[in-house]
Amino acid sequence: MSPETFIFFGRSGSGKGTQADLLISYLQKKDPERKVIHIETGKQIREFLAENTYTSKLTQNIVKNGGLLPAFLPIWVWTEYLIRNFSGNEHLVLDGLSRRASEAPVLDSALSFYGIKHPFIILLNVSREWSKERLLNRGRSDDTVTDIERRLDWYDNNVLPAIEFFRTKPEYTFIEINGEQSIEKTHSDILKITGLS
Repeated sequence: MSPETFIFFGRSGSGKGTQADLLISYLQKKDPERKVIHIETGKQIREFLAENTYTSKLTQNIVKNGGLLPAFLPIWVWTEYLIRNFSGNEHLVLDGLSRRASEAPVLDSALSFYGIKHPFIILLNVSREWSKERLLNRGRSDDTVTDIERRLDWYDNNVLPAIEFFRTKPEYTFIEINGEQSIEKTHSDILKITGLS
């Protein structure tokens, strides 16, 4: 099996993290000799926020006040990780990259630089209402109605244009999956449509 790249998109609560983890487990069983690199920008930014640097302190203030991170920060997080860890021979599973239209060409240029052919864009399609209900039901402290609406607005206004950038490029294999079904069925659909199963 040759190395493959999978880029997950979807509204908050659509199950991107769960499906990325299931895909990683599947790849590790199917291709045990090859490493899987998982870049989850949100998790890496949370780790960065826990650091005690001038930049992390400035970032903490932005997050605390509900502000918007400058575009260079998420780009730096995933580009630095790729530069340090990617040898060209691993599977890539990417989640939370390119969450604005201006970031999409940066990710595109990185994949082109590494010579990655026909990466899969996996869109877990769920409605806004479905996402809102799921987020409210999980009961996390940051899942207030106001915070959820803000995240869903961000997706509609910023992430959707980034998704459209990749949808229209023939270099990508664009896959839309119904995310409003069971975890198992969603995972099965991903394996089937990507040709992994």
